[in-house]
Amino acid sequence: MKNLFIVALSLIIWPVFGQHKPQAYRITDAKGHRASYRKLIRKAAKADVVFIGELHNNPIAHWLELKITRDLYRKKNGKIILGAEMFERDNQEALTKYVEGRSNAKELDSTARLWPNFKTDYKPLVDFAREKKLEFVATNIPRRYASRVFHHGLASLDSLGSEEKQWIAPLPIAYDSTLSQYVKMRQMMPSHRGANLPKAQAVKDATMAHSIARHMKPGYTFIHYNGSYHSAFHQGIIWYLKRLKPEAKILTIEVVEAEDVKHLPKKYKGTADLIIIVDKDMTKTY
Repeated sequence: MKNLFIVALSLIIWPVFGQHKPQAYRITDAKGHRASYRKLIRKAAKADVVFIGELHNNPIAHWLELKITRDLYRKKNGKIILGAEMFERDNQEALTKYVEGRSNAKELDSTARLWPNFKTDYKPLVDFAREKKLEFVATNIPRRYASRVFHHGLASLDSLGSEEKQWIAPLPIAYDSTLSQYVKMRQMMPSHRGANLPKAQAVKDATMAHSIARHMKPGYTFIHYNGSYHSAFHQGIIWYLKRLKPEAKILTIEVVEAEDVKHLPKKYKGTADLIIIVDKDMTKTY
């Protein structure tokens, strides 16, 4: 009789509490239709380059980046290359020494310009590359040159010496001011000075695309980790990469936040081939 009472009580309580079961994230296609994680890995394995557009302070994004990397490593029998916005090209030697086991974490910290959240959010990826002996590419332009563009425009790069130019995509940098993501960025700073903001973004995108193209290998999948703005709507880095490698098979994954992970907000539709919706209340890493 006691067991029957428990069963009956559970049937009453479940509809009340079960429907509010928390869900941290959901994967959808570009239109917001639910997609499986298995499908994500299957599609990623067929791509030459996979872009994961993250939210830099989102723990679910960082956890999934590591999980996707591990599972794609297994799926591709180790044929993956890693690269990230978070590492600048002139820090490649320091990064490579660590990944190859020729330096330790303390030495990496003292010789490379690591992001403040490196230890919690990016070190697991670098350590995975170190463990599996994977190539990890520092793709981004040194910040000082992007800052130079912001203050003085793209033409200011022409006066740099040949040694400095090696850290930047070949000049002159193509620039399409009509791309919607650059238009939005320009609107963030409508003042006269803000005219160079999207150009500074563009020189980053161009350099990362050049870095990726230079390290791609037949049969390998290059996984690139970057802020969502750099690959959203197949623009940014992708616009430049398509100019260099028009035949490349590209898969984009974007992380977005929403109050209800079961529904993709309209503004995010078409953001990427696959979209990871994360609960807006998710704790941030910083």
